[in-house]
Amino acid sequence: MNEPLPHPQLLLYLDALRDRALAADSLNSLAFTIANDLHPLLNFRQALVFAEHGKRFELLCISGLAKPTEDSPYLVWLQRASKWVASQLHGAEPQWLARDALEPPPDIADGWAEWWPQGVWCVTFREHGGKRLGMLLILLDERPPDTIPPMVRGVVLTWSYCWAALLRQRRHWRWRPTRRQTVGALLLVAMLLLIPVRQTVLAPAEIVSSDARIISSPIDGVIERIAVRPNQAVSVGTLLFTLNETSLKSRVEVLSKQVAVADAELMAASQRAFDNPQSKNELTVLGSVAEQRRAELAAVTAQLKRTQVFAPEAGVAVFGDPNDWIGKPVVTGERILQLADPSKPAMSIQLAVADAIALEPGAEVTLYLTAYPLDPLHGRILETSYQAKASEDGIVAYRLLASIDGKRDQARLGLHGTAKLYGKQVSLAYYLTRRPLSSLRAWTGL
Repeated sequence: MNEPLPHPQLLLYLDALRDRALAADSLNSLAFTIANDLHPLLNFRQALVFAEHGKRFELLCISGLAKPTEDSPYLVWLQRASKWVASQLHGAEPQWLARDALEPPPDIADGWAEWWPQGVWCVTFREHGGKRLGMLLILLDERPPDTIPPMVRGVVLTWSYCWAALLRQRRHWRWRPTRRQTVGALLLVAMLLLIPVRQTVLAPAEIVSSDARIISSPIDGVIERIAVRPNQAVSVGTLLFTLNETSLKSRVEVLSKQVAVADAELMAASQRAFDNPQSKNELTVLGSVAEQRRAELAAVTAQLKRTQVFAPEAGVAVFGDPNDWIGKPVVTGERILQLADPSKPAMSIQLAVADAIALEPGAEVTLYLTAYPLDPLHGRILETSYQAKASEDGIVAYRLLASIDGKRDQARLGLHGTAKLYGKQVSLAYYLTRRPLSSLRAWTGL
């Protein structure tokens, strides 16, 4: 008597399982399909998909959730249990492993009693040559009906075919060099590392004047007014700034009156000296006092004239915001501004200590201005500072001064940019490892 044919809906469902397997674009997608699509047919507790890599088994998917990433006790136990279960499987047909019919090791038995039901239905996936690619473990309370294995045989073959195809696709794109290719590549890298290259370093730079004169405060006082603007061109005799004259004028008035008093006392003593011998002795003292008062008055008057500072030569006034100076107390010799000659531009470079290389006067420099990045300026180092000092940004750096050769159309005072400094020729290996080696020596002291 012929066996009854499967229900049409079941055939459509099995056909849909094949379509999903063929549509998988990665091994993880296929494993997700394998772990979850048989649940309506078997109503299992859990399904586990493992990929076999020699003697190691990788858990690809657990039904009902994405692949866990935590090393929980259950997952750690699964690594051992998968190896033992794989050793119990023989042949390509699905096998039913019942707990009562087996004698697993104690650690496997304890985990089975805690996490697994009475039996495991095991399905293996093999490629055409018979090599096992992976396995599906379905946790059930009882053995599946005998009609299930023949019914899902076609689906299992489709899963095996897709599994092998995805592995071949992955192997196709994985290139493994031969020993000769590896040795050749290492020799090529060694030859490249011996290529001589020019040592270079980058540092911030600014356009300054190589001929700049510092204008400082001639006396102690308070800045009353800045008569010029930053970057203003001035000529000889132009008023630059003035100091407050209030205290000096008061002292002039007081000393003028003291001079008048000293002169009056001297004249009175001179008149008494005709008939009073004692007054003759006072003439010398009173004359000295009068001269002292006149000297003090002359000194203060000279200081009063120096409250206005004029440009000793033509140039461009270089300083910061004028409002920062107004009302600020200054002392004699304190720098207020600079008079720079715009016809003699130069590069002022701040080379950080961490980037310092061996540079000698005459080394080449290329300056890329932020305002004109396509028109670099070229020059050579004129002088280097002996000692590194902290800049305004708190970076300890050496100050270098470089000339500007060739065209100077864009060399306007105050422009900033990045300077590229060229040192001696070194090997490419030294060029690439200089900074790491210096850092390593700083940390280890070797």
